[in-house]
Amino acid sequence: MERIESVKNIKIKTVKKLHTRKGREKLGSFLIEGEHLVEEALNSNVIINEIFIEENFTIPSNWELSNIPIYIVNDKIMKEICDTQTPQGIVAVCELLGRKPLTIVKNGLYLLIDQVQDPGNLGTIIRTADCAGLSGVILGSGTVDMYNSKVIRSTQGSLFHLPIVRGELTEWVKKLKSEKIPVYGTALNEKAKEYKTVSSPESFALIVGNEGNGLSKELLQVTDENLFIPIYGEAESLNVSIATGILLYHLRK
Repeated sequence: MERIESVKNIKIKTVKKLHTRKGREKLGSFLIEGEHLVEEALNSNVIINEIFIEENFTIPSNWELSNIPIYIVNDKIMKEICDTQTPQGIVAVCELLGRKPLTIVKNGLYLLIDQVQDPGNLGTIIRTADCAGLSGVILGSGTVDMYNSKVIRSTQGSLFHLPIVRGELTEWVKKLKSEKIPVYGTALNEKAKEYKTVSSPESFALIVGNEGNGLSKELLQVTDENLFIPIYGEAESLNVSIATGILLYHLRK
């Protein structure tokens, strides 16, 4: 282990660049904070390039870290490289995920996300997709960066468990349809069907949209069917992450 004493150290300056999307894309890596997320990354064979621990942090004895450089820092430096107000004593630099192409398989279950901008919503949606056993998640343009620190924390490690890629959603819809996979959108209009009236298919793709505007018109026009969840109370709509969970668990067998 090597000790770093200054916030002006070149490694610390480089890590701080990972707080921005531009920095992450340029350096090809991202940050995770806290013991739970680091352990999830280790168990998921995520490539960890280096780890920074605070002086009083105890590394669990069952972690295999023999090939990972570890740097000891003081609390001032830990606060500099962390995005949370209360650092948990450990930060890891990981290689970006999702560089391998996502393959559409005949009996797959897929989630497409259109312009969801709230990091907490996206993280919860990814976690829900993981719980529902989906085959992959596709993030369309306008959707918040999946390496945003709030997204990562909200996934609780699910970010590491299933394929997640970025892409043009209309092109992905074409690929899905070419494999005879039905594509469902979400809408509140006279042509949409109540979700309970749709039987669970062998495979499916679900598209969920922006918190305020829903799906784009272009996507609504290329889906096989559009679904809605009835509102029984006075609220205008469900949170997009809650709606996604209801629809995924209804559609999957």
